[in-house]
Amino acid sequence: MFQTIPTQRPSTPLLDTIQNPSDIRDLEEKSLGQLSTELRHFLIYIVGQTGGHFGAGLGVVELTLALHYVFNTPDDQIVWDVGHQAYPHKILTGRRDRMHTLRRPDGIAPFPVRDESQYDTFGVGHSSTSISAALGIAIASRMRHKDNRAVAVIGDGAMTAGLAFEALNHVSDTEANLLVILNDNAMSISHNVGGLSKYFARILSSRLYLSMREGSKKILSRIPHAWEFARKTEEHMKGMVVPGTLFEELGFNYIGPIDGHDLKSLVSTLNNIKDLKGPQFLHIVTKKGKGYGPAEASPVGSHSLSKIEKKAPRQSNMPTYSNIFGDWICDMAKKDEMLVGITPAMCEGSDLIAFSEQFPERYYDVGIAEQHAVTLAAGLASQGVKPVVAIYSTFLQRAYDQVIHDIAIQKLNVLFAIDRAGLLEDGPTHSGVFDLSFMRCIPNLVVMTPSDENEAWQMLHCGYLYNGPASVRYPRGTGPGQTIQKAEVEISIGKAKVITKGTRVAILAFGSMVQSAKAATKNLSASLIDMRFVKPIDIEIILEMAATHSLIVTIEENVLAGGAGSAVNEVIQNHQIDIEILNLGVLDTFIQQDKPAKMLQECGLDEAGILKSIEKRLEASSIEAANTN
Repeated sequence: MFQTIPTQRPSTPLLDTIQNPSDIRDLEEKSLGQLSTELRHFLIYIVGQTGGHFGAGLGVVELTLALHYVFNTPDDQIVWDVGHQAYPHKILTGRRDRMHTLRRPDGIAPFPVRDESQYDTFGVGHSSTSISAALGIAIASRMRHKDNRAVAVIGDGAMTAGLAFEALNHVSDTEANLLVILNDNAMSISHNVGGLSKYFARILSSRLYLSMREGSKKILSRIPHAWEFARKTEEHMKGMVVPGTLFEELGFNYIGPIDGHDLKSLVSTLNNIKDLKGPQFLHIVTKKGKGYGPAEASPVGSHSLSKIEKKAPRQSNMPTYSNIFGDWICDMAKKDEMLVGITPAMCEGSDLIAFSEQFPERYYDVGIAEQHAVTLAAGLASQGVKPVVAIYSTFLQRAYDQVIHDIAIQKLNVLFAIDRAGLLEDGPTHSGVFDLSFMRCIPNLVVMTPSDENEAWQMLHCGYLYNGPASVRYPRGTGPGQTIQKAEVEISIGKAKVITKGTRVAILAFGSMVQSAKAATKNLSASLIDMRFVKPIDIEIILEMAATHSLIVTIEENVLAGGAGSAVNEVIQNHQIDIEILNLGVLDTFIQQDKPAKMLQECGLDEAGILKSIEKRLEASSIEAANTN
């Protein structure tokens, strides 16, 4: 077991011969143990060089090998839930020599991507989609008269989402040939992993057991009530040894739990299962981070690994926006005993650790269940409690219906602290660039965009005191370094802030883009407005700028379609003002993985890009004016 990340590539002679899964299937089964060891060592090394999701992949090394050994991939199709655990899969499917490009532009994607490999059956990023997708694949195979298999691999955390249960509920109605593998790494039922459990798993998946079961069903079905009695007796017998009654009731043949690191048991069980007809459910127990000591000891802390730096990284004492939120909610909770914090499995990322420790009776981590998080907040708010929902922008998308129907229509007092707004290194599945568009069109909802640390603190306070639903969206990482004034400062809802006054060009910047716009302001002697609010938009300042300038420029780290710039355009249009407008924002495409600074540069949202776009528009306007004259 490694205790530190190796800086030299480990020797992997057997792994180096594997170019695709057919090479694995050419091996004798006894060689899989060596291959799993080499794969785990290589994974620890390579993620140390690139950074990326770590613990989940280490936990499924044996499962990944067993799946590609037993099933005829890519004809048989594996759908990985979330994709955090897919690095071993990528290494074994022809991408080993490109893993050093992980998360780099034009390199290996951090999640399964269909365009990247034929072995990436279904693109993923958000959790709990695998069963629905694999069921669709299984039904499509049946329609095409293909005899291939669909396999969904889902973690115990992802099973908390409603989507997973919606899919499970539908499977039995289709009678599809689908295998669902539950990767349970919480160790909550580890006492069931042992000799008896392995034996029981082998029995439940054996042809002898299933043929006897079907034969008995035919005979007993002719006797009134006999088969129903036998079926219930069988389920209760299985329920005494395994926790599979729920899945049996949903129409699955439940098998397990088995040790997910026992290759021999995995291969044997999968071989028994692969030709069975109808829905199958295999429950395995694994250890997240297996093979790397610190990850085994702290599975949550080692969920993702930062790239090893050759030089010691510079330590910054500046708080991140998440830290500011974490400090604020603790401070506010001391003043108001009705404050409740809610998060969908983002305690660490949203920096709710201190709050959860100081106010455990007012802290609710609902798991990967964003829809429930929002409606839970609605229920609390309906009874006079003041919920604060800490959620990432990209995950809030999953609860959009609840924001509208359960919160906004009822004008409930819920504050959304929207983290990770803007472009992120993990690419299009995790970048939060749609929330301004989908939030600002909802009636009764206040949408705020702080431009620095102090504004983040003050807007959280403002949103909390507001009588109705409110949201504060802020980016990942640190801000410009503004000192936080914790004394309460009144912020007028819907009012912007003038930073500088200039001539000809008025730059209306939202949130993180205020800092990027400052350089352009200096070069152009332009007016710069920190708009602060996307909804309600400050109509008065827009009209003032339109009356005193010849070009209005809007800048936002959000898609242009329906975003903050569109809100400004609507004001100009509604007041029938004839003025040039330049909207700058995220391009109308999914921005692929890269360093966030590079992604902003690609969209023309860095300082140089903003200045260039404005100068180009001014030049075009001058030429047009000259031609007109």
